[in-house]
Amino acid sequence: MTKEKLLSDDEALKVLRRIDNMYPDAKGELQWDNKFHLLCAVLMSAQTTDKMVNRVMKKFIVDFPNPESLANASIAEIENDIKQIGLYRSKAKHLKETAQILVEKYHSQIPENKKELMTLPGVGEKTANVVLAEGFGIPAIAVDTHVSRISKKFKIVDEKATPHEVEERLESLLPKNEWIHTHHAMILFGRYTMPSRAKNSDPYSYLPPEN
Repeated sequence: MTKEKLLSDDEALKVLRRIDNMYPDAKGELQWDNKFHLLCAVLMSAQTTDKMVNRVMKKFIVDFPNPESLANASIAEIENDIKQIGLYRSKAKHLKETAQILVEKYHSQIPENKKELMTLPGVGEKTANVVLAEGFGIPAIAVDTHVSRISKKFKIVDEKATPHEVEERLESLLPKNEWIHTHHAMILFGRYTMPSRAKNSDPYSYLPPEN
Protein backbone atom coordinates (compact mmCIF):
# COMPACT_ATOMS: atom_id res chain seq x y z
CA MET A 1 0.00 0.00 0.00
CA THR A 2 1.55 3.31 -1.03
CA LYS A 3 1.57 6.19 1.40
CA GLU A 4 -0.30 9.20 0.05
CA LYS A 5 1.86 12.09 -1.06
CA LEU A 6 1.61 15.04 1.27
CA LEU A 7 2.28 18.67 0.44
CA SER A 8 5.73 20.03 1.11
CA ASP A 9 6.07 22.66 3.83
CA ASP A 10 6.12 25.44 1.23
CA GLU A 11 3.06 24.08 -0.61
CA ALA A 12 1.13 23.60 2.62
CA LEU A 13 1.99 27.09 3.85
CA LYS A 14 0.82 28.55 0.53
CA VAL A 15 -2.59 26.85 0.96
CA LEU A 16 -2.91 28.08 4.54
CA ARG A 17 -2.04 31.65 3.49
CA ARG A 18 -4.67 31.58 0.72
CA ILE A 19 -7.32 30.45 3.22
CA ASP A 20 -6.09 33.02 5.72
CA ASN A 21 -6.38 35.85 3.17
CA MET A 22 -10.02 34.94 2.46
CA TYR A 23 -11.00 35.89 6.01
CA PRO A 24 -9.03 38.96 7.13
CA ASP A 25 -11.42 39.51 10.07
CA ALA A 26 -11.63 35.86 11.13
CA LYS A 27 -12.49 35.32 14.79
CA GLY A 28 -14.45 32.92 16.97
CA GLU A 29 -18.24 32.95 16.73
CA LEU A 30 -19.08 31.87 20.28
CA GLN A 31 -20.63 34.56 22.49
CA TRP A 32 -19.05 35.11 25.90
CA ASP A 33 -18.25 38.00 28.24
CA ASN A 34 -15.42 36.71 30.44
CA LYS A 35 -12.96 33.81 30.62
CA PHE A 36 -15.26 31.73 32.82
CA HIS A 37 -18.14 31.95 30.35
CA LEU A 38 -15.73 31.34 27.46
CA LEU A 39 -14.66 28.08 29.09
CA CYS A 40 -18.31 27.11 29.64
CA ALA A 41 -19.27 27.97 26.04
CA VAL A 42 -16.40 25.98 24.53
CA LEU A 43 -17.14 23.04 26.81
CA MET A 44 -20.75 23.13 25.62
CA SER A 45 -19.78 23.39 21.95
CA ALA A 46 -18.57 19.79 21.60
CA GLN A 47 -20.61 17.95 18.94
CA THR A 48 -23.00 20.86 18.50
CA THR A 49 -22.89 24.16 16.59
CA ASP A 50 -21.74 27.53 17.88
CA LYS A 51 -25.17 28.89 16.91
CA MET A 52 -26.89 26.43 19.25
CA VAL A 53 -24.51 27.29 22.09
CA ASN A 54 -25.06 31.02 21.54
CA ARG A 55 -28.81 30.45 21.88
CA VAL A 56 -28.42 29.16 25.42
CA MET A 57 -25.52 31.40 26.52
CA LYS A 58 -27.60 34.55 27.06
CA LYS A 59 -29.68 32.96 29.85
CA PHE A 60 -26.75 30.88 31.11
CA ILE A 61 -24.63 34.03 31.66
CA VAL A 62 -27.43 35.64 33.70
CA ASP A 63 -28.22 32.52 35.73
CA PHE A 64 -24.59 31.58 36.40
CA PRO A 65 -22.51 34.77 36.47
CA ASN A 66 -19.49 33.15 38.19
CA PRO A 67 -18.02 29.75 39.12
CA GLU A 68 -19.58 29.87 42.62
CA SER A 69 -23.12 30.17 41.28
CA LEU A 70 -22.56 27.28 38.86
CA ALA A 71 -20.85 25.12 41.50
CA ASN A 72 -23.79 25.61 43.87
CA ALA A 73 -26.50 25.01 41.24
CA SER A 74 -28.29 21.69 40.94
CA ILE A 75 -27.73 19.52 37.89
CA ALA A 76 -31.42 19.99 37.05
CA GLU A 77 -31.02 23.79 37.02
CA ILE A 78 -28.02 23.58 34.70
CA GLU A 79 -29.73 21.04 32.42
CA ASN A 80 -32.77 23.29 32.17
CA ASP A 81 -30.59 26.13 30.82
CA ILE A 82 -28.72 24.06 28.24
CA LYS A 83 -31.20 21.33 27.22
CA GLN A 84 -31.39 22.69 23.65
CA ILE A 85 -27.84 21.51 22.92
CA GLY A 86 -26.61 17.99 22.24
CA LEU A 87 -25.31 15.82 25.09
CA TYR A 88 -26.70 18.35 27.56
CA ARG A 89 -26.86 15.87 30.47
CA SER A 90 -23.16 14.99 30.43
CA LYS A 91 -22.26 18.63 29.72
CA ALA A 92 -24.29 19.84 32.71
CA LYS A 93 -22.38 17.36 34.90
CA HIS A 94 -19.02 18.53 33.50
CA LEU A 95 -19.96 22.20 33.92
CA LYS A 96 -20.86 21.74 37.59
CA GLU A 97 -17.76 19.65 38.34
CA THR A 98 -15.52 22.13 36.54
CA ALA A 99 -17.03 25.06 38.46
CA GLN A 100 -16.46 23.22 41.76
CA ILE A 101 -12.79 22.63 40.91
CA LEU A 102 -12.35 26.27 39.83
CA VAL A 103 -13.75 27.45 43.19
CA GLU A 104 -11.88 24.95 45.37
CA LYS A 105 -8.52 24.78 43.60
CA TYR A 106 -8.14 27.96 41.55
CA HIS A 107 -9.93 30.64 43.64
CA SER A 108 -12.54 30.90 40.85
CA GLN A 109 -9.90 31.89 38.28
CA ILE A 110 -9.39 30.15 34.94
CA PRO A 111 -5.96 28.44 34.72
CA GLU A 112 -3.64 30.01 32.15
CA ASN A 113 -1.99 26.67 31.51
CA LYS A 114 -2.87 23.96 29.01
CA LYS A 115 -2.10 20.99 31.27
CA GLU A 116 -4.14 22.40 34.14
CA LEU A 117 -7.05 23.25 31.83
CA MET A 118 -7.04 19.69 30.52
CA THR A 119 -7.50 18.30 34.05
CA LEU A 120 -10.96 19.93 34.18
CA PRO A 121 -13.92 17.59 33.43
CA GLY A 122 -14.91 17.61 29.78
CA VAL A 123 -11.92 19.77 28.74
CA GLY A 124 -9.75 18.24 26.02
CA GLU A 125 -6.90 19.68 24.00
CA LYS A 126 -9.17 21.57 21.60
CA THR A 127 -11.15 23.25 24.40
CA ALA A 128 -7.97 24.16 26.28
CA ASN A 129 -6.44 25.69 23.14
CA VAL A 130 -9.54 27.79 22.45
CA VAL A 131 -9.54 29.14 26.00
CA LEU A 132 -5.82 29.98 25.82
CA ALA A 133 -6.12 31.65 22.41
CA GLU A 134 -9.39 33.51 22.92
CA GLY A 135 -9.24 34.23 26.64
CA PHE A 136 -5.54 34.90 27.12
CA GLY A 137 -4.25 35.67 23.62
CA ILE A 138 -1.76 32.80 23.94
CA PRO A 139 -0.88 31.37 20.49
CA ALA A 140 -2.64 28.03 20.00
CA ILE A 141 -4.35 26.08 17.24
CA ALA A 142 -7.58 24.36 18.23
CA VAL A 143 -8.21 21.40 15.93
CA ASP A 144 -11.95 20.94 15.47
CA THR A 145 -13.65 18.86 12.77
CA HIS A 146 -13.26 21.67 10.20
CA VAL A 147 -9.53 22.22 10.79
CA SER A 148 -8.90 18.47 10.70
CA ARG A 149 -10.96 17.87 7.55
CA ILE A 150 -9.39 20.77 5.64
CA SER A 151 -5.87 19.74 6.62
CA LYS A 152 -6.59 16.25 5.27
CA LYS A 153 -8.43 17.36 2.11
CA PHE A 154 -5.48 19.51 1.03
CA LYS A 155 -3.05 16.74 2.05
CA ILE A 156 -1.33 18.95 4.60
CA VAL A 157 -1.53 15.92 6.90
CA ASP A 158 -2.14 12.21 6.40
CA GLU A 159 -5.76 11.01 6.18
CA LYS A 160 -5.29 9.10 9.45
CA ALA A 161 -3.66 11.97 11.38
CA THR A 162 -5.00 12.49 14.90
CA PRO A 163 -6.13 15.96 16.04
CA HIS A 164 -2.89 16.27 18.01
CA GLU A 165 -0.83 15.41 14.91
CA VAL A 166 -2.80 17.98 12.88
CA GLU A 167 -2.11 20.57 15.58
CA GLU A 168 1.63 19.82 15.60
CA ARG A 169 1.87 19.96 11.80
CA LEU A 170 0.06 23.30 11.52
CA GLU A 171 2.10 24.79 14.37
CA SER A 172 5.32 23.70 12.66
CA LEU A 173 4.27 25.43 9.43
CA LEU A 174 3.01 28.76 10.75
CA PRO A 175 4.72 31.53 12.71
CA LYS A 176 3.29 31.64 16.24
CA ASN A 177 1.72 35.06 15.71
CA GLU A 178 -0.44 33.58 12.91
CA TRP A 179 -1.73 30.51 14.79
CA ILE A 180 -4.90 32.07 16.22
CA HIS A 181 -6.02 33.91 13.09
CA THR A 182 -5.28 31.07 10.68
CA HIS A 183 -7.12 28.51 12.78
CA HIS A 184 -10.19 30.80 12.80
CA ALA A 185 -9.89 31.28 9.03
CA MET A 186 -9.75 27.50 8.54
CA ILE A 187 -12.89 27.06 10.65
CA LEU A 188 -14.78 29.69 8.64
CA PHE A 189 -13.53 28.16 5.36
CA GLY A 190 -14.76 24.73 6.47
CA ARG A 191 -18.03 26.05 7.83
CA TYR A 192 -19.07 28.38 5.00
CA THR A 193 -16.91 27.91 1.88
CA MET A 194 -16.05 24.20 1.74
CA PRO A 195 -18.50 22.46 4.08
CA SER A 196 -18.38 18.68 4.55
CA ARG A 197 -21.26 18.28 2.07
CA ALA A 198 -19.46 20.26 -0.65
CA LYS A 199 -19.97 18.43 -3.94
CA ASN A 200 -16.76 19.31 -5.77
CA SER A 201 -14.06 16.83 -4.76
CA ASP A 202 -11.23 19.23 -5.68
CA PRO A 203 -10.54 21.38 -2.60
CA TYR A 204 -8.59 23.90 -4.68
CA SER A 205 -11.78 24.85 -6.51
CA TYR A 206 -12.94 26.54 -3.29
CA LEU A 207 -9.88 28.78 -3.08
CA PRO A 208 -9.61 32.13 -4.84
CA PRO A 209 -7.17 32.32 -7.76
CA GLU A 210 -3.53 32.85 -6.84
CA ASN A 211 -2.26 36.38 -7.34
